[in-house]
Amino acid sequence: MQTWVEERIKEYNEGRRMLEKYRASLLEPKHQTDKQREELTIINGMISDLQYSVEWMRSGRRPGGRRGVDAKDAYKRSVLLNMDLFPSLDLDYKEPELTDEQKKAIVRVLLRMTERERECFLLHMAHGMSFAQIGKELSLSRGTVQHHIMRAKAKIPAALQHQAI
Repeated sequence: MQTWVEERIKEYNEGRRMLEKYRASLLEPKHQTDKQREELTIINGMISDLQYSVEWMRSGRRPGGRRGVDAKDAYKRSVLLNMDLFPSLDLDYKEPELTDEQKKAIVRVLLRMTERERECFLLHMAHGMSFAQIGKELSLSRGTVQHHIMRAKAKIPAALQHQAI
């Protein structure tokens, strides 16, 4: 089964081949008229446009791009365009249950942090906020938020190790 993109690529390639045959027939006579030269220029442009379009459809990006995202091959990931190809996505995901001991360990870790570290850490890790968003929320600079979160993360192994003793 072909996707619509694969079908268009096939059609464009067939059209390009037909134009190339026609171009070859225009090149055969040794003495070309001005009208034939003009038509040859138009045919060459059409072939070039078809090649450009096919390359764009194949790669998912502008052909010949040398800047930004194109230079980093961000579009190399393939995407399934036909939803019928996906298997059933009926996934039964259960939220893991924490034991009372695990909950106590989390509380002990959080209590070892300063109030500001705990606040920044929870906004970042539990709520998924960026450093900039947290900074705006708490009226702090992005660097200060990052510093608080780094310090909070550094305290976690020490708190867990201290708890095990």
